[in-house]
Amino acid sequence: MFKDLLIVKPVAPAPHVDAGEPVEGSLRGEANLKRVLTARHLVLLGIGAIIGAGIFVMTGQAAANHAGPAIMLSFVLAGLACAFAGLCYAEFAAMIPVSGSAYSYTYATLGEAVAWFVGWSLVLEYLFAASAVAVGWSAYTISLLENLAGMAGMDWTFPAWLASAPFTYTNGEFVMTGALFNLPAVLIIAAVGTLCYVGMQQSATANAIIVAIKMVVILALIGFGMQYVNADNWVPFIPENQGGDRFGIEGVLRGASIVFFAYIGFDAVSTAAQEAKNPQRDMPIGILGSLVVCTLLYIAVAAVLTGMVPYTDLGTAKPVATALEPYADLAWLKLAVEIGAVAGLSSVILVMLMGQPRIFFAMSRDGLMPKFLGKAHPRFGTPHKATVVVAIVAALLAAFFPLGVLGDLVSMGTLLAFATVCIGVMVLRRTRPDLARPFKVPLAPVVGTLGALSCLALVFFMGWYNWVLLAAWTVVGFTIYFGYGYRHSLLRQGR
Repeated sequence: MFKDLLIVKPVAPAPHVDAGEPVEGSLRGEANLKRVLTARHLVLLGIGAIIGAGIFVMTGQAAANHAGPAIMLSFVLAGLACAFAGLCYAEFAAMIPVSGSAYSYTYATLGEAVAWFVGWSLVLEYLFAASAVAVGWSAYTISLLENLAGMAGMDWTFPAWLASAPFTYTNGEFVMTGALFNLPAVLIIAAVGTLCYVGMQQSATANAIIVAIKMVVILALIGFGMQYVNADNWVPFIPENQGGDRFGIEGVLRGASIVFFAYIGFDAVSTAAQEAKNPQRDMPIGILGSLVVCTLLYIAVAAVLTGMVPYTDLGTAKPVATALEPYADLAWLKLAVEIGAVAGLSSVILVMLMGQPRIFFAMSRDGLMPKFLGKAHPRFGTPHKATVVVAIVAALLAAFFPLGVLGDLVSMGTLLAFATVCIGVMVLRRTRPDLARPFKVPLAPVVGTLGALSCLALVFFMGWYNWVLLAAWTVVGFTIYFGYGYRHSLLRQGR
């Protein structure tokens, strides 16, 4: 059934099919997307997505509320799970270089219904990630503007009623903030969505520039910040458990499930496979290269932040700036960090808003989503209609939902998708051992099993309200599937 899909001939559709019409599987109509990305673009694309939210936003939340200084260990655990999943992604991305990421891989190995579940989970991963990071971007941007105003001798603060969501979630309770909505978060999504609409090559170039800026800032943070580290702030390394997932070993594992949010960059690389010039060679380089670089940087930054100030002070939407505030002689670095965070988080939003429309694009080409989501712009060669839909929904989520809720939902969707990909590699090794694999996972049964188990274990440590929201999300997803996708599936129509 999936023979044509799994033979990697990505440039042209089958000869007996008109070039403008769909062809079998997730390769339907893919030739409409332009091949403009190199291995360097893909590595930078991955770094652009990975480096940002984890360092500038999620590290402080996880350290202050769950792991303490052991957030460094949380990053190690999350990075290990990602390494297993990354190897499996690399095999699939080289073998099936299409734009649907884990959705397309699952479609080819585990069937349409499971693929729908994964694709719907990826909506949590990309769409909610763009919204969550936009909330962090808003906090750093407001801090930067107020800092610049103070340097200019102006007493100006951003209106609080336009600076956050109308409610927040703290210690198991929803609390009203008095705000109306988060205006800066809406504006950044609108701006980045416009850039994604215009074209992939322009977006990748902008991303490369932003990555260079934030890498300089992060290396400066590590280099200068380590001089102010007080080792006493690391004691105790694993704070005593205060009940549930607040500190202790349980808190370390909960922290790993939170910071897993920060590792979705290599997954975003795989969504650009159909726009890579040489996907069989470049996709594994982009996925694994970006993952290794960013994991090392995460651990280093987590060590510096928790060493500069007590971990309890880091529970803000701008923890890096918070860690620098007590040091007057590092005011220049705080300003640089805010600039780097604004740029860095912009690149994360950029990659997320590039990834989600391409997943909708693939699902639409299989008949599981409305046809208009599978259209490519005749001039720009981008999934423009899907981009508009994603940007609008992401802006609404960023305007009205707090960071904690969005971040946890992203992690759940990501972990479920990663676990499925790990299982898919093992299934395909058994069902189609004859397929050409430009990149092969070493010890695939071991790596695939450990990847699936580690991802599912992290899901287990999510809060109860996340499970309720995930259950509701899944019900909505399968309602759409049986109401629309099942009836319009090209696979079921024998096409």
